[in-house]
Amino acid sequence: MDSQERNLRSEIVAACRRMERKDLIAASDGNVSCRCGDGAILITPRGVFKGEIEPGELVKTDMEGEILEGTGKPSSEIRMHLCVYKQRQDVFAVVHAHPPVATAFTLAHFPFNSKALPEVWLTIGPVPTAPYATPSTDEVPNSIAPFIEKHRAILLKRHGALTFGKSVLDAYMRMEKLEHAAKVLFLASIMEGRKVPAAMADSEIMKLEQAAGLL
Repeated sequence: MDSQERNLRSEIVAACRRMERKDLIAASDGNVSCRCGDGAILITPRGVFKGEIEPGELVKTDMEGEILEGTGKPSSEIRMHLCVYKQRQDVFAVVHAHPPVATAFTLAHFPFNSKALPEVWLTIGPVPTAPYATPSTDEVPNSIAPFIEKHRAILLKRHGALTFGKSVLDAYMRMEKLEHAAKVLFLASIMEGRKVPAAMADSEIMKLEQAAGLL
């Protein structure tokens, strides 16, 4: 194992432990993966408590999910990760978690209004909700496939959220920010009598994107 792979394994482990500390997952919930060399990915194994996962427990597979290295089984949601990698060559890492408030949005049919918070709009952008799909089946990648190309985060109805980025840390930070934003939007909805918090005006969005160099 070369130093690059050791570093990637450490980054995945760090992300898993952060997710557990931040209550973004419970017990063996969630999964994290990243690209690892030509046509290979590293992914968390099935049924392992993420708060105590070790680098050697990660599984290396090819882009079809076939095991290349590792003694455990890859996450049962590996097909969801592979779906993202196959559609988005620019994505290096994928994080799936069960953030409580963001997941509650999908149960309550409450829209995630990214445009209400400038930093969320810039770092995450629009966040669609994929229709419910039976976990661990082909229904899951099929449900998210239409949203992958133009988004960096997707809510999964009844099943948490998916974020991706150019590094493991990048993908993880989007998950943490997603849940933090969901809490803010939820609190604002209570204060406003369950109305959806207002989005920024299109003119303000344009100014924001210009200031951030996105236009």
